[in-house]
Amino acid sequence: MLLSSKLPGVGTSIFTVMSAMAAEHGAINLAQGFPDFDCSDRLKGLVEKYMRLGHNQYAPMPGVPALRKIMAEKIKSLYGLTVDPDTEITITSGATQALYCAVSTFIRPDDDVILVEPAYDSYRPSIEVNGGRPIVYEMSAPDYTIDWRLLERLITWKTRMIVINTPHNPTGKTLKEADWKELQHLAVNRDIIVLCDEAYEHLVFDGERHESLLRYPLIYERGMSVFSFGKTLHTTGWKLGCIVAPPDLTKEFRKVHQFNVFAVNTPMQHAVAEYFETPDDYLALNDFFEKKRDFLLGAMSNSRFKPLHSEGSYFQLYDYSAISDEPDTEFVKRLLIEHKVAAIPVSAFYSNNKQERVIRLCFAKQEETLAKAAAILSKI
Repeated sequence: MLLSSKLPGVGTSIFTVMSAMAAEHGAINLAQGFPDFDCSDRLKGLVEKYMRLGHNQYAPMPGVPALRKIMAEKIKSLYGLTVDPDTEITITSGATQALYCAVSTFIRPDDDVILVEPAYDSYRPSIEVNGGRPIVYEMSAPDYTIDWRLLERLITWKTRMIVINTPHNPTGKTLKEADWKELQHLAVNRDIIVLCDEAYEHLVFDGERHESLLRYPLIYERGMSVFSFGKTLHTTGWKLGCIVAPPDLTKEFRKVHQFNVFAVNTPMQHAVAEYFETPDDYLALNDFFEKKRDFLLGAMSNSRFKPLHSEGSYFQLYDYSAISDEPDTEFVKRLLIEHKVAAIPVSAFYSNNKQERVIRLCFAKQEETLAKAAAILSKI
C-alpha cells in the first residue's frame, strides 16, 4: 500500500546532516547547538542520589512537585509573576516536546499560525502535521527586527496562534519591552494564543535582562512560555524542559501531554529541583556565555567574516559575503570538507531558503575549541 506523507517537504534536519558530516570528516563542530563541556559534578551526584533513593518509577504526569514548586519560586523571583505550580507548570521532555505538544493541543486543520522567520526548524512541521497553516513574517539581515505593524497585517479571523522566540535562534536577537507592548496590542483583544520559546532565558548579554512573556500579565492570560533545563544546565541530552501557562490552557495542554510522553525522567527532575535551590548556579550563565561570545568575536576579529551582533542565546551569526557568493548550504559544506569547521546555513531557518550569505556558529564550546576553529576561519 502506498502511503502519502503528512510532511512531504521534510527531510533530515540540517543539524543532523552537518553533525554527521562533521564526524565523518573530523571537523570542529560549531554547527549543532550543544556544549562540548560537561555539566556540574554536583548535579550528576544529585541524579545518582535520587536514583539510589529509589526515585526510578513514573513521575506524576505534570512533573515532580518539588521541581514545579521551585520553578514557581524562580518565576516569581525573576519575572514577578505568581503562578500555581499545580495548575500552571508542566514538566516536559525538553523544550521541543513542549512546543510540539502545545501546537498539537490548540491547532486544528486550517488554523493559521504566524511564524517569525528565520525560525527554529521544529515550529513549521509541528504546525503542518496538525493541519495548521504557517503564515510567515520574514525578518532580514543584518538587524532581524520585527515591524509589528507589518506583522499585524497577517492576522485574520483564522489566526489561532503566534509563535515567537527570545533569545532568538538562530539570530541571537532578543525581544525588548517595546516589542512586548506591541505584541500585547495585537493579541489581547483577539482570540490568539502567544507561544513563546524561551529556551535561552539565562543567556542574555550586555547587561540587559531577559524580557520573558511572563513579565506581561495581559499577554500571559493567552500565553504559554517554554523553557529548557538542558540549555540552562549544559545537559541537552537529558531532554528536560517545562511549559508555563494559565490554568485553562494548562488543563488542555496536559490532555495531550499525558498521551504524548505522560511522564518525564524521575530522578533527574528531583536532582534539578535540589540543584535550583542555589540560584547563583544558573544566574551566572549570562556572564559565562557572554565571555564565550566575546572570545569568539576576538579570535575572529582579523577574519573576513563579518559578525552580526548576538544579544543572547549561544549562537553568533557571520556574514561571509566578502568571501564567497555561493549559496550558504554549499558554502558550509565546502567549509566543512575543505577547512574542517562545521557551521549551519541560516537559509535552513527560512521556509523559502532565503539566501543572505549568513552562517550560524555555536560558541557553547571550550575556548580551546573556539580558538582552533577561529584560527582556521581567519585564514579563509
